[in-house]
This record gives sequence, C-alpha cells and structure tokens, in this order.
Amino acid sequence: MPAGGWLSRRGPSARGDRWALAVALGLVATSVLVGAALGWAGRPVHAPAAPLFGHVLPHLGVGTPLAIAIGLAVIRWGPAIAERLAWRPLLAVAWLSATAWTLALALVDGWQRGVAGRLTTQFEYLSEVPGVTDIPAMLRGFAGRILADSPDPWTTHVAGHPPGALLVFVGLDRIGLPGGGWAATFCVLVGCSAVTTVAITLRALGDEPAARVALPFLVLFPGAVWVGVSADGLFMGVAAAALALLATGLTRPSRLAVTLGGLFLALCAYLSYGLVLLILPAAAVLAIRARRIGLLVWAGLGAGLVVAAMTGLGFDWWQGYHLVKQRYYQGLASQRPYAYWIWANLAALTLSAGPAAAATLRHAAARVLTSRTPAVLLCLGAAAAIIAADLSGLSKAEVERIWLPFAIWLPAAASLLPATDRRGWLSLQATTALLINHLVLTSW
Repeated sequence: MPAGGWLSRRGPSARGDRWALAVALGLVATSVLVGAALGWAGRPVHAPAAPLFGHVLPHLGVGTPLAIAIGLAVIRWGPAIAERLAWRPLLAVAWLSATAWTLALALVDGWQRGVAGRLTTQFEYLSEVPGVTDIPAMLRGFAGRILADSPDPWTTHVAGHPPGALLVFVGLDRIGLPGGGWAATFCVLVGCSAVTTVAITLRALGDEPAARVALPFLVLFPGAVWVGVSADGLFMGVAAAALALLATGLTRPSRLAVTLGGLFLALCAYLSYGLVLLILPAAAVLAIRARRIGLLVWAGLGAGLVVAAMTGLGFDWWQGYHLVKQRYYQGLASQRPYAYWIWANLAALTLSAGPAAAATLRHAAARVLTSRTPAVLLCLGAAAAIIAADLSGLSKAEVERIWLPFAIWLPAAASLLPATDRRGWLSLQATTALLINHLVLTSW
C-alpha cells in the first residue's frame, strides 16, 4: 500500500474510485434516512431496517470472535495464498474458508436463531415439507395453491417460487436429513461452493490471474450474511455452477459439460422465477466463446430435459409465473412504494455485494469498449440482470438476498481494481459484513 494510505494516490483512477465509494456510501445513507423519514411521516416502506429487511438491534454472539478472526486472516494472508497455492488445493481452501466465514456470521445470531431455525418459520419451505406425501400430485396441484385466496394456499416463500425449491427440501427429508439444521447446512455448503465455481468460470474463460485475485473477495463476500442461511444462498450456488459448466464446456469443448450447463440453467428457473435473468451473464460467457456457439444446441437439450420433465409432471412454469405476479401484490409488495425501492434496492445491493462492487462496476463500464475480459463482461452481465430485476417492480425490498446469484459477480471482478488498493477494498468488504450482522437482526 503506498505511503499516505489506501486510496491516497493521485490520478484519475484513484479519484474515480473515491467517487464511486462516496456515491455508494451516500446511496446507503440516503436510503436509511429517507426510509426512516417516510416511516415517521406515516408512509412506511415496510422494511424495519430499510434498505435491509430486518430489525436494527446491535448484538454480539458466539460467532463474533470467529468471524473477526477469519476476516483478519483472509485480509492478511488471503491474497498471497491465492496467488501462490496450486489451483485445486486453493479451491478447497477457498470453499472451506467461505463456509467458515458464513457460519461464523450466522452464529452471531446463535445456532437456533441464526442457523437451524431460519428455514422453519411459518413463511419458509420446511413448514410445507410434512404435507408433501405425493410429489407428482403436489406438482399437478402446485399452481392451484399459489394465490393467497386459494383453498389451502402455500406459505409465502413456497408460493413465491416454482416447486423446485420445495422439492430440494422434500428431497433432503426423504433421504434422512430432516429439519432446519440439515437444511441450513445444505444451503450453506451449496451456497459457498459459488466461491469455487465463480473462480472456475473466470479460469475457464482464460483469466486465471483474475480468478486468483477474486478468491479472497469471494470468501469475504458480504452477501454471506444471507447465504447463511437462506434458500437464496442455495440458488446462488446452483446458478454459479450452471455458468461454470457452460464456460468449461465451451472452452474444452465438452458436449457433456455444455449439456449440464443448460440443464442447471433450467433448474435455476424452477428454483426461482427471477433466475431466468441468468440469460444475461450467460450471454457474457457466450460472447467470450462466440466461436463455440454451435455447441449451444447441447445446452438447449439439457434445458429441454428439465422443462419437459417438469411440464410432464404437471407444473406449467408460465402459469405459475403469472399467478406469482398476482400473489406478489396480494402481500406487502402492494404497500411498498416503487418510487422508494427502485433506488433503495441498489442501496441494499451495495451492502450485499459490498462497497468494492461500486468500484468494480466503474472499472468494468470504463473498459467495456477497450478490454472485454471475462471479469468485465461477467460483471456487466450480472449488472444488467440486476437492472432488469429492479425495473420489473417484482423486487421491492429483500433484494440483499434475492439478488445473491447476481451480486456475487460484482466483487468477483476485483482484478479490475488497482493492485495497490485491493487489500483496502477487501478490508471494507469484511467490515461491511461484520457491521451488518452485528447491527441488524436480519429476517432471512
């Protein structure tokens, strides 16, 4: 780090990064103040800790010292280890470190409140698992229980997603891993695997140095606050695996990997309706491997298998999507002001992706015409998906977890940051996660 401290350098890059950080912090501060002011004025935004969904409640927990220790260790030694360690051992170390970081943050709220009980509330998936005794019958009747005024409606999260999400937890129960503890562990392990699959994607597309720079940022991803524990963390892991398979298959080339990439992308659409927007970061992968575009027929085959299976079993994705839009406005969404959340969502994203995301986006936008590297295109592809989701009006609040599958690609572009500033940005990422987890009692 140069004399005078982090971001003290002169020059357009340093000034631009300082402005990006100032804008990001200003956006968060403004969303907090405006959200509070609207509440005091009798026009609540229906998120008690706006722009986050939770309650402002400073607290410590058993995970506090562990989270601080992991954060300091990754900041101190992470970049050097990522640069020098052999690739496969590095991926294993990164996955274990991310898992430890995520669980430590969750344990700040305690085992029951922060881990085992998260997926067992009346709004969550596990509350519906005991009632699923016939999976084909459940799929055939799934759409008929989406609307809030339907006979025996699904709980909030089950109704708001395609049946794939519920099937995951039913499957865990069927193989002898019932209850919130096993479900939470599964979500964390799959969610944290995104650390490795994002890096694999960058390497497969020809930029191993960028993958190595990204790994410490991926380990200390502030969105880990919501990866531990929410189903959206699980979705993030599956989505990252889909893009990694697609990138790997187009690079080798491998028909099997491309087919699996298409299959996983379709699976994502049956986990969450919003994940159809993965087509935008997937398009970035295709832009980099345009000469292999003929292999896409195999991706289509993989996706078609999933669609055919789910449709054949009785679930019509389009019907479910149209009903979910109606259900969405039967709940809090009808009371949440679009004029506030259209920009406050981006403040929540800033907290989930971390302040470094503001700088990586700035660099990616500046370089897109001159340096279309994997980091640049994937960062911008994820940003495009986020903008589309934001403008849709179907993501008003709670995006700190809903957008996890896209948010993780923003700090993954850490190689775009000046090398002398990376440790400072990494410190900010860890600090953001620690402050959120200790000041806000998150709801998901």
